[in-house]
Amino acid sequence: MCLAVPGKVVSIDHGADPLTGLIDFGGVRKQACLEYLPDLRVGEYVIVHVGFALQRLDEESARASLELFEQLGLLEEEFGDAWEQAARQEDGSEAR
Repeated sequence: MCLAVPGKVVSIDHGADPLTGLIDFGGVRKQACLEYLPDLRVGEYVIVHVGFALQRLDEESARASLELFEQLGLLEEEFGDAWEQAARQEDGSEAR
């Protein structure tokens, strides 16, 4: 499953081409392309889909979405270690 996940902009690499930044998704940090939102600032929240920041989001909505995703286990599914998840599924320790 591939989600559009809200995250907080931690840093921006203005020298990168394309423009990229480090996004914090509730403790998991990943690089994302910021070309669609070139006037973003550190501390703002965005929705990221397949590595691209697509839209700004207010902090309250971002935190509520992240909390819900975490409760549903979607953050681990989206950002967890794929090899570890595959091993758990193979040995039957992860129910689906």
